[in-house]
Amino acid sequence: QVQLQESGGGLVQAGESLRLSCAASGRSVNINSMGWFRQAPGKEREYVASITWRTGSPTYAESVKGRFTISRDYAKNTVSLQMSNLKPEDTAIYYCAAVPYGGQKCWGQGTQVTVSS
Repeated sequence: QVQLQESGGGLVQAGESLRLSCAASGRSVNINSMGWFRQAPGKEREYVASITWRTGSPTYAESVKGRFTISRDYAKNTVSLQMSNLKPEDTAIYYCAAVPYGGQKCWGQGTQVTVSS
């Protein structure tokens, strides 16, 4: 089974930056895409960004375009989310997700990002 481990969450002030990382591991992992979702208390889990593994083509939610950058390290099976100009509304638990070829979406356990105003 694919295992995902997020890291890099923390507490920052509005306007600051933070970088999240997610490492995928598991025997014979063939990743179609990886991405990030987030969930704030009382809200539904929200799509943030994703990236195709083969081409590295990124996609972003409108709310983070221009502020967040997703990237991947093909050799290491890792994905990163560089978050800039953070806003209090970005506060959430951020979950890494991976979609293997021919498989089910896998989730990490989440990392807390808190942005103070």
